[in-house]
Amino acid sequence: MKNVRIWFSKTDECKYISHLDLNRVMLRAVRRAQLPIWYTEGFNPHPFVTFPLPISLGISGLRECMDIRILDDNFNIKEISDKMNPYLPMGIRVFDATEPVYDPKYITYARYNAEISSEQVSSEVLRESIYNILKKDELIIQKKSKAGMKDVDMLPYVKAFEFNDDLNNLSFTVTLPAGNTKNIGLPLVLKAIEKDLEIEIDYKITKLDMFTEEMKPFA
Repeated sequence: MKNVRIWFSKTDECKYISHLDLNRVMLRAVRRAQLPIWYTEGFNPHPFVTFPLPISLGISGLRECMDIRILDDNFNIKEISDKMNPYLPMGIRVFDATEPVYDPKYITYARYNAEISSEQVSSEVLRESIYNILKKDELIIQKKSKAGMKDVDMLPYVKAFEFNDDLNNLSFTVTLPAGNTKNIGLPLVLKAIEKDLEIEIDYKITKLDMFTEEMKPFA
């Protein structure tokens, strides 16, 4: 038996599939592809499947993964994409399968791309406004916690922020804390920016990759 990490993208209309439904979709494809997946033992056996750092509803992902266990040590895991894709919707594509290098607990950061716009201001004004916000001392937003709502400063968590060069189609990439210890979603940052600017922002978010504490790509 060996652990296998299946890599896939989740885009287009499939970004609106909930995590629970994604689990069902992927398990159905695994069964139909007849992968020799390991089932848990006990009174109610079920396939062993986990999703390190699943994305929120409405966010696309270019490098998502799920972990399974394969019973056959000699099974060629490079065949998994060809076996699963015929049974997946077009917005979900398996592109690789590897043996895990890192445990999911080592995920520390995630990198995102956001395409943003506002009907209230031009892209040029929005770009300049966000740039000025990031130079401030703080960017406060209320975040729900176990103890209730609390004020959180977003700026210490924003890393490697970079605008693209197209002023007509404003977008940026940003790296944020992710994982079990600290998880800051990009929608929360954008909500803080909306509050500071007192305007509404339309956005489309894509998760690009995941990283360890040393900024090594999660593998």
